[in-house]
Amino acid sequence: MAIVTGSCRFGLWHVHVTWQDDLVYRVRFARDGIDGPVPEEILRYCAGRPADLASLRSIATEGESTNARIYRTVRAVPCGGTVTYGEVARVVGTAPRAVGAAMARNPTPIVVPCHRVVAKTGMGGFSPDVAIKEALLAMERRGNVCTPEKRGVNR
Repeated sequence: MAIVTGSCRFGLWHVHVTWQDDLVYRVRFARDGIDGPVPEEILRYCAGRPADLASLRSIATEGESTNARIYRTVRAVPCGGTVTYGEVARVVGTAPRAVGAAMARNPTPIVVPCHRVVAKTGMGGFSPDVAIKEALLAMERRGNVCTPEKRGVNR
């Protein structure tokens, strides 16, 4: 199968996905949609239905760079749960600012759930709009998309 790009809806946003088989190369939020297929698990997740995003691989987690280790740590955060930038930094052995920079450059949000990483004093950032982060967390905390063994603790 060739690398393909498509989009689906999440609220007022379109989620553009570039992928091949189970490997996701890029996810981004945009105001306009594009024609093309999206992995079934991302379709299910964005529709608020139970999804197993762990079945998808992310290009971001490959290798042994600090960012790849950060992304793998973030992938382990349970659905509906959150961790702080500092908590991720302690696990990886880096600084909270490095975690924040990695989250800002995350090429595959949702697959690497950077919306689950928050500041110790609040929500933290999210591009292109922090309201997307809030909506993703709210959807997960309702339990619609989380399988019982993947559900996290609300913080």
